[in-house]
Amino acid sequence: MPALSREVAQDWIARWDRQQEGYLPDREERFTALIDAVEAGAGRPDPLVLDLGCGPGSLAGRLLDRLPEATVVAIDADPLLLALGRACHAGRPGLRFEDLDLRAAGWASTLGLDRPVDVAVSTTALHWLPEAGLRTMFAELCLVLRPGGLFLNGDHLDVEDVSPALAKIEHAIYDRATRRRFGEGMPEDWRQWWDAVDADPVLSGLRAERERRSAAAAHHGSESGNLSTHVTALRGAGFAEIGTLWQNGNNRLLAAVRP
Repeated sequence: MPALSREVAQDWIARWDRQQEGYLPDREERFTALIDAVEAGAGRPDPLVLDLGCGPGSLAGRLLDRLPEATVVAIDADPLLLALGRACHAGRPGLRFEDLDLRAAGWASTLGLDRPVDVAVSTTALHWLPEAGLRTMFAELCLVLRPGGLFLNGDHLDVEDVSPALAKIEHAIYDRATRRRFGEGMPEDWRQWWDAVDADPVLSGLRAERERRSAAAAHHGSESGNLSTHVTALRGAGFAEIGTLWQNGNNRLLAAVRP
């Protein structure tokens, strides 16, 4: 299999970002709000940050652009996205990628951290975890997050199970924002991006490994899309204050504080 160069990885990540914008017309605005919250809530200019479900490092890179003294440990279990991130950000100070399954008990103890985590972040990732996986992940996170530490999660989180009328309005707001942003045509979607990956000989081996892992884990796609599921799991793990810092339709920045 040909080597994955920095230039090739950068091209694929730029294409990934564009594809993601098709589902998040205000993706950059949410990134900005999340990093604002890290800067305001970390309590120091050099925070230790965990990026949970980091993908190819889109959030991690932006976070270090703003906070160059930070240390970011970016965690994912997708071998292809991790390979893109590692190739694109090779040698970048303050950033390391870890191949770990957040659903598995014990992942936090393998990180070898030299101090407690100040902030944990995630964006458009944790809805993929089943409810039991969320509970495990948050329990593990509490083992390494300092008292008063902050958790920030940007994702589509619905309220259909508790507020169906409001959920309908939230979805309408999202649909209108998408039409305004992409009135002249949507970018390629998730499936088209992965189909293009399949056709690239540089990435085909990594894609095969991704499919093998997904089958072994019996992964069934988006499983925790309700806000109430995330709030309940956070409370069960012992997080205290839980609330929304930013929102546009059903696109939210959910925050929680460890006592």
